[in-house]
Amino acid sequence: MKKSILAVFMLLLSLASFAQQLPADQITGVWQCDDYKIEVFKAGNTYSAKLLWSKEMFEADGKTSKKDVKNPNEKLRSRSVQGLTHITDLVYMEGEYVDGKLYSVQDGNMYSFKGKLKRPNELETRGYKGIPLMGKSFKWKRVQ
Repeated sequence: MKKSILAVFMLLLSLASFAQQLPADQITGVWQCDDYKIEVFKAGNTYSAKLLWSKEMFEADGKTSKKDVKNPNEKLRSRSVQGLTHITDLVYMEGEYVDGKLYSVQDGNMYSFKGKLKRPNELETRGYKGIPLMGKSFKWKRVQ
C-alpha cells in the first residue's frame, strides 16, 4: 500500500512539473529585480539580455550613463553601460535556460549564467564562476 501511494505521489509530482513547463519564448520581455532591469530577447537559437537600468548605472548627476571602464578590452572601456548586452548564449533545455554567459560591468569578468521561469511573470536566475553553488541568485518580476 505504501509503495502504491508513493508511486502515485511521484507520478503526480512529475505531471505537475511537466504541466508547469512554459514555452521557451516566454522568457522574452522586460524583467526587474531590486538592483537591475533587463530586456531579454531571442538571438538566433539562444536568448540574450541587455541592461536597461541598475542602481550603479549613472554618474553622480543621475543622468550620464557610466562607461564600461573595467572591461578587459581597452577599446570597449569608453562604451556606455546602459543598453549593453551583458547576458548571452542562454539555451532553453528541458524547462530551464542554461549555458549562458554574464558579463559583469562591476568587475569586467564573465560568469556562467542560468535561469528558470517559475511562473509566466517570475524568473529566477543564477550567475556563478565554476559551480552554481558559488554564485548569486536573483528573483525577477516581469514588467508589464
